[in-house]
Amino acid sequence: MRTKGKISYWNDDKGYGFIQPKSGAEKVFVHIRDFGPHAERPNLDEKVSYQLSTDKQGRPCAVKVLRAGEKLSGKVKNNNYSGHVLIALVFLSIVGMSVFTAGMPIQVLYVYLAVSFITFIVYAFDKSAAKKGAWRKPESTLHALALIGGWPGAMIAQQTLRHKSSKRSFRNVFWLTVVLNCGFYTWLYTPSGAAALRSYIGAAGGMISSLGIG
Repeated sequence: MRTKGKISYWNDDKGYGFIQPKSGAEKVFVHIRDFGPHAERPNLDEKVSYQLSTDKQGRPCAVKVLRAGEKLSGKVKNNNYSGHVLIALVFLSIVGMSVFTAGMPIQVLYVYLAVSFITFIVYAFDKSAAKKGAWRKPESTLHALALIGGWPGAMIAQQTLRHKSSKRSFRNVFWLTVVLNCGFYTWLYTPSGAAALRSYIGAAGGMISSLGIG
């Protein structure tokens, strides 16, 4: 039996809230996972229907939550997972191939791989902190990592860890960082971009040599 109600409270950072049943009964806890895989965050006062269940502690909670107009199909169709991971892997492959076919300095590939790895780890720690209710990484930090080249790692983390993959405001800024970073990468193929890159690599190499590293 399904029950109708509306979202009376929602904590977007932690991914849970409460539904006020239409009957006026006591509010029911609901988690984002019960809206289906990769579902967008609900809005305050949004009308929903759900099945009443209990959690591991025996407390009432809502499961199989549907928004107004949605139908219960058992599966939520979503191609974002494979598509977004593929985008990240294809981009890294392009950077790798450009080293051998277009003369792109291999240091560029190293930067993308290193920053993407660091970004993935930061997402994983932030996901763990969200579950524990601990201190979270500021969204500005996650966006900064994406902007400087970590967006492939961020994109993979968002989909595999199901973290920051549904919050619309975050996603809008994230895609802006992707576009800006790809624009910067494309600029490196221009004469001015290539010259600036060679100058930077030369300066970095000179600094490392002066410090006696390598």
